[in-house]
Amino acid sequence: MSTRPEIVCICGSMQFAEDMRIVSQSLTLAGIIVLMPTEIDRPITDEQKAALGELHLRRIDLADRVMVVNRGEDYGESTLRESAYAEAAGKPVTFVGPAWGWQ
Repeated sequence: MSTRPEIVCICGSMQFAEDMRIVSQSLTLAGIIVLMPTEIDRPITDEQKAALGELHLRRIDLADRVMVVNRGEDYGESTLRESAYAEAAGKPVTFVGPAWGWQ
């Protein structure tokens, strides 16, 4: 019987969506299940934004570890909240991006 593949949740600003896709592809090819935010290409309400934020916390709940994708700029409020949530839940958090090297 095979074991369950590792599950990684990707976090980061949607301004780095292309970087998140690169990391996701690399992880997927390595046999890892990837959970990450979905790009929404239309305006959303404040209620929808809050609901999407909560949905992403549930992705973190499902993950074995969290990867924060960033280009070295300051982290936004949502990314800081997500990484703090993951750490409080005992999930390992790592940071990737051009400054740290890709996965």
